[in-house]
Amino acid sequence: MENTMDNIENLLVPQMELSDKAAEKILTQLKNFRMLMSYYNCAIMEVQTKLNVLNEEYSLQHDRNPIESIKSRLKEPQSILNKLERKGLPFSVKAIEENLNDIAGIRVICSFPEDVYTIADALLKQDDIKLIKQKDYIMTPKPNGYRSLHLIVEIPIFLANEKKPMKVEVQLRTIAMDCWASLEHKLKYKKDFDFTAEMQDELFQCAVISARLDAKMDAIRKKVYENNDKK
Repeated sequence: MENTMDNIENLLVPQMELSDKAAEKILTQLKNFRMLMSYYNCAIMEVQTKLNVLNEEYSLQHDRNPIESIKSRLKEPQSILNKLERKGLPFSVKAIEENLNDIAGIRVICSFPEDVYTIADALLKQDDIKLIKQKDYIMTPKPNGYRSLHLIVEIPIFLANEKKPMKVEVQLRTIAMDCWASLEHKLKYKKDFDFTAEMQDELFQCAVISARLDAKMDAIRKKVYENNDKK
């Protein structure tokens, strides 16, 4: 979180002399922004704990862990400012909380497609988790081939004197889906390079291969567990 906050002063404080009143206003903005980011960080920890508990329970019941890894991040200050500007919104805690759903992000990498839905369903059944929005890019992939299950959830964090609801974006995907998405991002978003339609089509074909890999591995998994059940 410290790295995320390092340059916020440079982004918000213009390089010019300010009146005392203007300087005080900016310092208040900074303080409120830092506090909000700490709240989002707490929300990430809450969701991560829930996911770790589900993974532990599942491993005890079924002798395997459905979750391979969990990664988290807070959106960078520059990205937050850019997104607010694109939406024509001012920089304020209120604007961030009410209009941006992806400040706190968690990526859950699962072994098989079935695990994605098992973990998602178990998480959403918990009575302190509220589903705000769901986009299933596994059942309906994006035109470029991207696959993942996206959840925007709201979870309460308990502060000294209040309970505060916070939003967290949870992305769930398989190892194959994550591999494709990570490599696609590195290739397509390389600076000073025009990505051609032919290359885009090749990446799409890789996404198709990735989906087939998931299907084949899942079919093998089912055979393995069917044979174990017969013993």
